[in-house]
Amino acid sequence: MLILRIRKRESYVCASELICKFSHLILSRDVFPLKPSIVQNPNLVPLRSRCFGSSRPTHNTQISVVESTQPLLSLTPTNRISRVARSEGQDALFEYLHCTQGFHCTDAEHVCKNSPYFLERLLSKVENEQDVSRALTRFLRYNPINEFEPFLESLGLTPSEVVSLLPQSLMFLNDNQVMLDNFHVLCGYGVPRSKIGRIYKEAIGVFSYEYGILDSKLRAYEELGLSKSTVIKLVSCCPSILVGNVNKELIGVLEKLKAWGFGNDWIGGYLSCKSAYNWNRMLETMGFLGEVGYSQTQVGSLFKTNPGLLLEGSGKRIYILVGGLLKLDLKMSEIYSFFLQNPEILSAKCAKNVCRAVCFLYEIGMEAEGIATIVANNIQALGAVSLNQTRTILKKLEVERDTLCLMIKEDPLTFLSLVAKSDIVSIEQLWSGNQSRFVEKTTFLLKLGYVENSDEMIKALKKFRGRGDQLQERFDCLVQAGLDPNVVANMIKHAPAVLNQSKDVLEKKIDCLRNCLGYPLESIEVFPSYLGYDLGRINLRFSMCAWLRKRGKAKPTLSLSTILVCSEARFCRDFVERDPEGPTKWESLKKSLTSS
Repeated sequence: MLILRIRKRESYVCASELICKFSHLILSRDVFPLKPSIVQNPNLVPLRSRCFGSSRPTHNTQISVVESTQPLLSLTPTNRISRVARSEGQDALFEYLHCTQGFHCTDAEHVCKNSPYFLERLLSKVENEQDVSRALTRFLRYNPINEFEPFLESLGLTPSEVVSLLPQSLMFLNDNQVMLDNFHVLCGYGVPRSKIGRIYKEAIGVFSYEYGILDSKLRAYEELGLSKSTVIKLVSCCPSILVGNVNKELIGVLEKLKAWGFGNDWIGGYLSCKSAYNWNRMLETMGFLGEVGYSQTQVGSLFKTNPGLLLEGSGKRIYILVGGLLKLDLKMSEIYSFFLQNPEILSAKCAKNVCRAVCFLYEIGMEAEGIATIVANNIQALGAVSLNQTRTILKKLEVERDTLCLMIKEDPLTFLSLVAKSDIVSIEQLWSGNQSRFVEKTTFLLKLGYVENSDEMIKALKKFRGRGDQLQERFDCLVQAGLDPNVVANMIKHAPAVLNQSKDVLEKKIDCLRNCLGYPLESIEVFPSYLGYDLGRINLRFSMCAWLRKRGKAKPTLSLSTILVCSEARFCRDFVERDPEGPTKWESLKKSLTSS
């Protein structure tokens, strides 16, 4: 009768309240003896029933209840765990959440597969056990965990954020059913689970709404004419719009954009969860452009050409840049022309470079008129180059400030190429039309889909080594091997190092893939970095895997990335040591491949 009674739901609630009430105490092992013969305090019986509903004594447990309630994510990181142990740990955690705690299988699966830090520390509790799954299941049976830890981590929060957001008086998710209900509303609406963590961090009050309130707020934004996908992006990037009534500033921004010819969902195409948005500042930016003389048509053209003008920094950059240019006595018509012809100068990097260049010219004593002339004629070049500090430049050139002013006025581009930071491509290389190599390389990158003079183009010019005709030859080599040109273009954008090898090396690696390793050519479409690995590493690791397959210790088909990406120490741990003779074979393969 006692066992039946303690399995009831009331005992679960009692256990939860007990743990929370006594979690601040330091309990000794005298309270929970390792091998008790009699339960000394009947009030503690519900505690054991909360953990798997078992009436067995808590023997063989290695930590006290208080220790188990300490956030695992706050503990010192442990050594990396093997893939097999991780998989078994996920299975054990899934069984605990789904079968024992009654979580829906979808929720339980997402939590156990997307809380790697929590799982790593949980596995450290049984790291010396051979049967990880069984040991962890036994551990979870007798040691309650704070379920909010893996749950919040699975929503995209970092361990430090999780620890700071843990409820003070709760350990079990089912004890906060209101929070779970609102979580499921967001999931059901289509908000990615990995984005919900930001909502929890920035607008935690959303998870306290009574039934129906959150859903009505989401629908209210759809009634403004926004599509469901745009609403999802908005709440993911700016959770504060779910707090209080419908955001009036956001409505104002949407109305102005609509008046300027933009569709309701235009803004959704440029939102990023990496940014924060201030709708009030956006409204002020729009008003500012009108006050300084821009027409609605001109503003519309600016935003269409460069959405970052409005969305990156919520319009803050335009105040700084336009304000600085106006101080140089440049006319608004000139500034408008700059933006329209060179929209990339409004990017964060270019705007910063222009402002830094203007400050530098002031520091060396150049008059406003001279600065205005240089900016007006070379603003694109100024935006592309990051300058050294003034003191560094003067020391490098060994000139006085007055002399330096004259040098800059006579030949601004040559000066910029001399004083640019070493990690920036020189102005002469970027903007001189007489350098045929640079033109060929640029032409090749334009064919791949890069935008001329963009930040991405500048980065690509650094990553791709070789002349334009050499890059084209290597590109053609991959196409002639049987790959689609569009596929090759996407491959080398994700792995530029592929084209930094000679045609002969690429042909050898493709031949090795097909004829020696037995993989289809299409396998490098999903893992183009294969072509960047050394042939010695490729042959050594795949030879080892082939030997293991013959002995039944490795799967017949392993992905290229699984074999090549991991470090040598991890490869030895996950593959070589699967067989008792593996280490000996590994050293033998090393010697034979080295000698050959």
